[in-house]
Amino acid sequence: MDASWQAFLEVLPMWMRGDVDRLGRKDLRQLRLRMGDRPILELGDRVWRLERVTEGRDLDFCVNAASNYSPWSVDSAREGFLTIPGGHRLGLCGQTIVKEDRVTGFRKVSSLCLRVARDLKNVAPKDCAALGSVLILGAPGWGKTTLLRDLCRNLSVLSAVAVVDSRRELFPEGFDSGGGMDILSGCDKEIGMEMVLRTMAPDYIAIDEVTAQADAQALIRAGGCGVRLLATAHAASLEDLRQRPCYRPLLEGGLFQTVLLLHKDKSYRRERMDVWKSTNGSGLCWSSAAVEASGFP
Repeated sequence: MDASWQAFLEVLPMWMRGDVDRLGRKDLRQLRLRMGDRPILELGDRVWRLERVTEGRDLDFCVNAASNYSPWSVDSAREGFLTIPGGHRLGLCGQTIVKEDRVTGFRKVSSLCLRVARDLKNVAPKDCAALGSVLILGAPGWGKTTLLRDLCRNLSVLSAVAVVDSRRELFPEGFDSGGGMDILSGCDKEIGMEMVLRTMAPDYIAIDEVTAQADAQALIRAGGCGVRLLATAHAASLEDLRQRPCYRPLLEGGLFQTVLLLHKDKSYRRERMDVWKSTNGSGLCWSSAAVEASGFP
């Protein structure tokens, strides 16, 4: 059995492992557990419910198994998630503990969302070396990390790719990391990008999920040093991206030459990005042109 899938099963209560393995080994995307409700398996093109109702002790087992019985010592838990060995992510929801306007833990966990990581290959564009800096867009669960992982792997055949894997989800243990790749894991993205820029002489720097202004500014600094960039961001469309203040500096700086725009069915459209000053002096304008459509196998 695939080691990554085995790691996913091991954080589940014993009573549901057999059914989840049988139903979801090939195409499970997410498993939702809510106290007092039946587990929901979100498969490739269908949804399945198990018969037995989830109890509080089932949720506690998952959280403890995912964190080696020390969930609140893990920084990411205070942000609402835990990374499971194999790159899977366990999202937490419930009654929080707040101190000085910061979430420090959960008093009671009432629901979980377990997202499955799949190490798919040959999903990135074949001519990836000609794309320049690439921004991958899509909603949660649409395959941004999977596509970024394969893009990094393909580029590392001929180029030095430095990956700042802050959540240990891009290249967890057991995933193929290619030949010319340097991976810095468990480190804040802003600090990590500065480190690999100074020490690893990369041709590309890759990060997953640009979510803060600090991430965007670190990308701009790296791009200004001549390094090509690979990144993902939460956006359902280019128009959605343009309306978010966090991402505006990336667009204004013309930092990315290519956008890979994912859709819910795991297909994606490749677009070229151009930036120019408006004729009336009111600011910068952007245009994109669809080049190619592709998708996951």
